[in-house]
Amino acid sequence: MAYTGKVLVTGAGGFIGHHLVSELKRQGYWVRGADLKYPEYNTTDAHEFLQLDLRRWEHCVQATEGVDEVYALAADMGGMGFISAHHAQILHNNSLINLHTLEAARTNGVKRYLYTSSACVYPEYKQLDTQVTPLKEEDAYPAQPQDAYGWEKLIAERLCQHYREDYHIETRIVRFHNIFGPLGTWDGGREKAPAAICRKVAVAKLNGAHEIDIWGDGEQTRSFCYIDDCVTGICKLMRSTYTEPLNLGQDRLISINELTDLVAHIAGVRIAKAHVPGPQGVRGRNSDNTRLRQVLGWEPAISLEEGLARTYQWIETQVRQDVKAKAA
Repeated sequence: MAYTGKVLVTGAGGFIGHHLVSELKRQGYWVRGADLKYPEYNTTDAHEFLQLDLRRWEHCVQATEGVDEVYALAADMGGMGFISAHHAQILHNNSLINLHTLEAARTNGVKRYLYTSSACVYPEYKQLDTQVTPLKEEDAYPAQPQDAYGWEKLIAERLCQHYREDYHIETRIVRFHNIFGPLGTWDGGREKAPAAICRKVAVAKLNGAHEIDIWGDGEQTRSFCYIDDCVTGICKLMRSTYTEPLNLGQDRLISINELTDLVAHIAGVRIAKAHVPGPQGVRGRNSDNTRLRQVLGWEPAISLEEGLARTYQWIETQVRQDVKAKAA
């Protein structure tokens, strides 16, 4: 089914935003991307790409002008190493982005607005065990997110709900659970666990060391959702009539040690794990997809093994290219 209309994707230079732009264009939308930076690993498919600082009100007004819908993905964020060490920066920058983008959308008459939240909104007290009970959407309250990143996401969720009630802009709220895949950050400190492990395994494979560092004991657990499923879920939610926050992720729980073993198997190498001190986040986190299935009649279908195989292949290629560039 081909769609028409003009849409804005903020954070279009980032991992999820880049993939979303491509899918929306494929569906027939005219797509504007906005971000501080262009996509790092591929050219954008956006019809128009505006390099803007969405912490600034006037840039948000410019970005949202003349579009029917906004997919709000822009955020200052990264993996656990980054979000556990930059609380003030994250809370300040993302609060400005969220406040200005939503108000600019209202001012410019945007009809529908999808906000990308995170499983980081869920309380730390519900995530203290590796065999965690899958998190339902209503578990976000009483609130106690672990990091500033979770708090700013939760506040922005509330803002979207009040804008819908007070100003009648159609808002949608999605809570991501650990999205991964190709064309995402894989080094530099902002990468998330799957990309970091793929990079470490690829480096070990290439240099013959065959040992990698794992933060903590590696028994901390998560679920991981492949990017193609994430983009499909975003599009389905935007077109739905559901207005409350909704989980989007896989519901298969796996430890970081097990994730490492999967990547090593894909790479065809044996890897020893050196457990070292480092930020681990909550002890366990998993998505309850009951409401996702009820609301959208759908849930993520790409297996962790398949998604990791695609991701590892891409990251190993990046590592090889990086090694060649440094040797030149």
